[in-house]
Amino acid sequence: MPLSRKSKIIIPAAMAVYVLDRLTKLLVMDRMDINESVTVIAGFFDIVHVRNTGAAFSFLASWDSAYRTPFFLAATGAAILLLIQFVRKTRPEDSLMLVALALIMGGAAGNLTDRIAYGNVVDFIDWYSGSYHWPAFNIADSGITVGIALMGIEMFVKGKHYGES
Repeated sequence: MPLSRKSKIIIPAAMAVYVLDRLTKLLVMDRMDINESVTVIAGFFDIVHVRNTGAAFSFLASWDSAYRTPFFLAATGAAILLLIQFVRKTRPEDSLMLVALALIMGGAAGNLTDRIAYGNVVDFIDWYSGSYHWPAFNIADSGITVGIALMGIEMFVKGKHYGES
């Protein structure tokens, strides 16, 4: 059965984020100890190996893992189901919105894989300038962020309200 136009957009974009995320995390885990850091651009960019037990910016990291892990697994699963619903309601010709949704899904799936496999998320991209430091993140987080930005652009430029029947 031939793939639909939506599938031809969603599958490669989501898989690209997911596979790149997995490969980079596996490389970091294989070649670096936890909390090890390698300077790439002094004073600006390092590769680090850290584990995030919380969400973005370690949100909820202090929760007991007996509650935190099931919460994040359920929340991520629900988010993916919601994204699938958005895909269903998005017209095939709305390519930018489909790419945005795919990037978010690929990122969510990448971090969900970590939570299932390790009980935390592997982060390794570390940007900073002097005492200003952005929390470490990964390719999945980047996919989610770029996807959300693209959604915002699409909705702002086209003035559309997605997900409505």
